[in-house]
Amino acid sequence: MGHGVGQAMHEEPQIPNYRPKTRDKGMTNPRFVKGMTIAVEPMINMGGKRIELLPDKWTVVTVDRKLSAHYENTLVITDGEPLLLTM
Repeated sequence: MGHGVGQAMHEEPQIPNYRPKTRDKGMTNPRFVKGMTIAVEPMINMGGKRIELLPDKWTVVTVDRKLSAHYENTLVITDGEPLLLTM
């Protein structure tokens, strides 16, 4: 799940890295406005989409333990193209 970035590392809005078939309870449809900083976190899995957070509270793995790749880009919303802060 991607997220807003501000005074805290993980803030609203939540930004799914998948396209829900139905709206999740509590999931908003955020509007991006100029100046907003967000983290986009795509994940590509060889197996299923179900994930688990390990006891270190940082590492995310797939429940089926198949190969996956997960990374994060942080960007700022502008009037034009977003400004990429990470590479």
